[in-house]
Amino acid sequence: MTLTYLCTLPLPDAWFAELSERLPDVDVHRLAAGETPDSDLLARVDLLHTSEWFPEASAAPSLKCVQLDTSGVDHVRRTSLWQTGVPIATLGGIAPVPMAEYAMMATLELAHRMPLIERHRAERSWPTNADRLSSLTPRQLPGATVGIIGYGRIGREISRLATAFGMHVLGLSRTGVPAAADAKFDTGRQAPGEDRAEILPMEALPEVMRRSDILIVVVPLTELTRDMIGAEQLDLLPEGALVVNIARGGIVDEQALLERLRDGRIGGVALDVFDEEPLGPESVWWSEPGALITPHVAGLAPQYHAQTLDLVVENLTRLAEGRSIVNEVDRVSGY
Repeated sequence: MTLTYLCTLPLPDAWFAELSERLPDVDVHRLAAGETPDSDLLARVDLLHTSEWFPEASAAPSLKCVQLDTSGVDHVRRTSLWQTGVPIATLGGIAPVPMAEYAMMATLELAHRMPLIERHRAERSWPTNADRLSSLTPRQLPGATVGIIGYGRIGREISRLATAFGMHVLGLSRTGVPAAADAKFDTGRQAPGEDRAEILPMEALPEVMRRSDILIVVVPLTELTRDMIGAEQLDLLPEGALVVNIARGGIVDEQALLERLRDGRIGGVALDVFDEEPLGPESVWWSEPGALITPHVAGLAPQYHAQTLDLVVENLTRLAEGRSIVNEVDRVSGY
């Protein structure tokens, strides 16, 4: 069976050359920036590889799969393709390792008082011995409990690293049980049977909040998770808890988080995502003491090209063989 593949992404020439080499029977097409496909090509496309550009469903009658270049799908819900039965696959599973590394970096920086240390650096001020002991002594991580909101591929990799630091892990997931090892594309490094996390279902959110010395939010943005963590939930955290958000804006109430950071209820925050992106220069977050701020970089993957190619080859192969694709979005759960 010859499949027609169309890509709207600015991937390098070598990427497409290797795709054709690995799947010589696939008819490969690519669009330049700002280009749209002619109607004849679009009518025979089997797999559309895209990020933000989506045709009307009626214009692509042969479409068998949409391969996204994103992990989130909230932007796809507004398209006519979402209303069809065409399988949609996410990019999920490409970035568990760098995202978990980011989560641990942020946890370590907050635990070791790096936002305050950076302020001393910016002001060129050397704290006194008394100040160092009182405000720059790190928090103890061994024995601390880290709550991971959204326990999927990324959560499992965070758990692996947190466990190595001697922390106890609580994982909150929609089902409350581990996903099957081969259910989705996964570049994480945790071997089957190694996970020592305590996994709880979504209705146990209050318990996870009460027990978490460190809260790491990595759940996808869906109708279920939007506004999931507000003032009421944040007030359940232990005094001085740390909060790391590498999920999406709209899940954690930013204003409630800011208020609790300022009054000391929360001991430090690391934010890679915001309600409005790009974060405007007028935002108070840029200069907020106790906050580590980064421009949505946690998911950038060093092996992105190679891993993305593996995922596309896998899904094209499965389509040719009549098998279900990997990373298929569950339209009910929204991810």
